[in-house]
Amino acid sequence: MKRFIASAALVLGFASAAFQTAAAAPLEIGYLPILPDAQLFIAREQGALPTEGGTPKLVQFQSGPALVQALLAGQLDIAYVGIGPALVARGKGADIKVVASNIVEQVSFVAMGDLAPYFASGDPATAFSRFAKDKGRQPVIASYPRGAVPEAALQYWLRNRIKVDPASFKLIYQGEAQMQQTLLTGAVDGAVILEPTVTTVLTRAPKARVVARGSDLFPHQPGAVLLVREKLINEKPELVKSLVAAHIAATRLLDTDPAKAAPLVQKYVGGGRLPVDLVEKSIRNSKGQFEADPNAIVPATLVLQKFQSDSGTLEGPAVDVAKLFDTRFYDAVAGKPVAARR
Repeated sequence: MKRFIASAALVLGFASAAFQTAAAAPLEIGYLPILPDAQLFIAREQGALPTEGGTPKLVQFQSGPALVQALLAGQLDIAYVGIGPALVARGKGADIKVVASNIVEQVSFVAMGDLAPYFASGDPATAFSRFAKDKGRQPVIASYPRGAVPEAALQYWLRNRIKVDPASFKLIYQGEAQMQQTLLTGAVDGAVILEPTVTTVLTRAPKARVVARGSDLFPHQPGAVLLVREKLINEKPELVKSLVAAHIAATRLLDTDPAKAAPLVQKYVGGGRLPVDLVEKSIRNSKGQFEADPNAIVPATLVLQKFQSDSGTLEGPAVDVAKLFDTRFYDAVAGKPVAARR
């Protein structure tokens, strides 16, 4: 009997230890190495991320769709990713909420040296076809994968703003790392890209031009957001509130002190290989675009989802956008009236 009691106690001890280990597991945070996720990098470097369970584990992805797959597989507690992939993940059943915005109108369309002159003069709607007539080939345009915010912004610009014939160019899909390489090696003629790739390309390829910026492509276009698992929200609301507070503080630093923010961000964007002064320039070029308030992007998110649905580019079912957002934490930290739970 004593042996049984001792064995049972040992089993219970192992079970208790395993439970404590699981409960104390550090947060897993997914992100892309791009400027729109800068708030995460600043919070990490300043030690402002919640450390319950230990130092959070950052998991890098090269594209939104890859991060969506991780969310759907039950991985990641928190994610910094575009609102497009967030809609896809929610539509496919991921238990996630947007608790803060990162940035708006961040996407730009850049044309390289051979293509840029065709946008500098003449009707933009015929720029691609005029290029093809003169060069004997269609221009090759690079985009983030389908469902990503930059791809949606590009399609919105082409279809609704300048009304380009979709048969007049060749569109290829790439991740962030490939995009810069193909632009600088001349493998593509243009691309829809984010900072710091915009500043990098313009610096290294003097003949490249920004043909359309965020407000031209898709007015009020929402960008990257901060996602949190509903399970984490329900079980540890104070942790989520502290995360959002760190996010707001980081957003303020990006807007008011790019010189101080740049070294913190430089370690993560572009694999940490970009010069600090270039990262600082990218932050300065994004002045006014860093936006933490999730309330500010709800209307544009509705427009984005409708456009993707109407154009046939929406991956998965449409979602109730209002239920994707939980603005309570931002409202509480920012001193706004507490919104009803979404």
